Amino acid sequence: MVLGALATAALPPVDLLPLAVVGFVGLVWLLDGADRRLIAIGIGWWFGVGHSATAYYWIANSLLVDVARHGWLYPPSLAAIAAGFALFPALVAGVAWTWRPGLPRVVAFGVTWVAVEWLRSWLFTGFPWNLMGTAFDIDVRLLQPAALAGVHGLSVIVMTVCLLPALSAYGAPERLGRRALYTCSAAILVVAATGAYGGWRLAALEPLAGQTPVDLRLIQPNIAQSEKWRPDLYLSHIAMHIEHSQLQSETVPDIVIWPETAIPYRVFRDRDIVDALVAAAVPPGGVLMAGAVTSENDGSGARFFNSLVVFDDRRELIAVYDKHHLVPFGEYVPLRGVLPIDKLTPGTTDFTAGPAPRTLELDGLPAFSPLICYEAIFPAGVVAPGERPAWLLNVTNDAWFGNSSGPYQHLASARLRTVEQGLPMARAANTGVSAVIDAAGRYVARLDLEQEGVIDTRLPPPLAPTIYSLWGNWTLLTILFPFIVYLACSLLGIPPKSIKRLPAQPDRRKADR
Repeated sequence: MVLGALATAALPPVDLLPLAVVGFVGLVWLLDGADRRLIAIGIGWWFGVGHSATAYYWIANSLLVDVARHGWLYPPSLAAIAAGFALFPALVAGVAWTWRPGLPRVVAFGVTWVAVEWLRSWLFTGFPWNLMGTAFDIDVRLLQPAALAGVHGLSVIVMTVCLLPALSAYGAPERLGRRALYTCSAAILVVAATGAYGGWRLAALEPLAGQTPVDLRLIQPNIAQSEKWRPDLYLSHIAMHIEHSQLQSETVPDIVIWPETAIPYRVFRDRDIVDALVAAAVPPGGVLMAGAVTSENDGSGARFFNSLVVFDDRRELIAVYDKHHLVPFGEYVPLRGVLPIDKLTPGTTDFTAGPAPRTLELDGLPAFSPLICYEAIFPAGVVAPGERPAWLLNVTNDAWFGNSSGPYQHLASARLRTVEQGLPMARAANTGVSAVIDAAGRYVARLDLEQEGVIDTRLPPPLAPTIYSLWGNWTLLTILFPFIVYLACSLLGIPPKSIKRLPAQPDRRKADR
């Protein structure tokens, strides 16, 4: 469990990669002491308990917003989070134990860990949170290989760094010190080479020319989650957004952005209020993009959506995007009618998912891909196929999780999408971390957790399509292929270097006969 907690220390906001090296090396050596697969699985599970409890504890914080309704669920939920996510490291340990101790097991562990991270990114609707590649969020130069192979490719590099020192234990005892020096130096060299590549790429980048200059204003109201859904405060919350939208600045913004669910349903259905707030908040000749709770009635009853709405200065609703990747238990309850709980968001009706990712095109403005809340954490799901936008928009509300590591981890994951796609991002949070990030992952402007204010800045230009944006996770398979070949040969007892010296198949069959 302690080793698992050390592995978490590599992730934001702690960012101490050397502690993760200790965690993973210790786990591999513990697996070498297991004489049965079931023991190895148990070791991996306990590692996972420590890792998951420290990496995902903030999820349970959402249950403390309304203690009267959900507070009783906090202890069992925290235990379930730790025990459930621990199954993934247990699977890694059980598979890696198949190979003999030494280089084969170390390689098997790293490959399986990355493969299981990919599995976790889509299994049961997916939760690609805290992939080990996000450990490189500490320096923008280390993020640049994501343009080639995405966050999963970064995970390959991070796991290489974390596992190389484990090789120092294998061989003659009298040479342990020398092997430790070599393996640790190799790990440092991998980090240095990654940073050198990133520095070269950042120096060589050229943004696309001919993009229309667009001035943004992002609003972060910092409304406490315990107050956000109080009906008696709705209008004061709206007034706060309008006040920030009307602040004087050197340039008039073309786009004003409000965060997720900034306009509650009870306000949104009142057309007079909407007309008034739009008239007050939309800049002349510009648009207001705001998170809102919307609904429609298809004859069988009302359906509710977590939406992004766009109004122009004529008070017309010109675009709507409905969130398509909903949060289980937060926006809907899986197996409703079986589980004796309700969703965390107000109301007894589940949200309805929108159809798919979309690229929205507005007259006079660059096309953009809207992402609501944790839709920004899915590496291959932020852009509609064949509809490459000029920028990404992420509206979110991380007030559910308080002053925890969750909002920082959310930001790090969203930041990786900019490098992967070569697209800038504007990110407006109710509270969390609001930011404008350029197409290489560099912060242009930022408002930190639990700060109230605005960001006024120009939208950065996009870059040419990256390799990852064109090929997606197929690049990961290309990277892992030689490792998979090595593991297959090792499992069959064939040293990879002797493959070319094997007799030709016809001669071998003749000898057998």
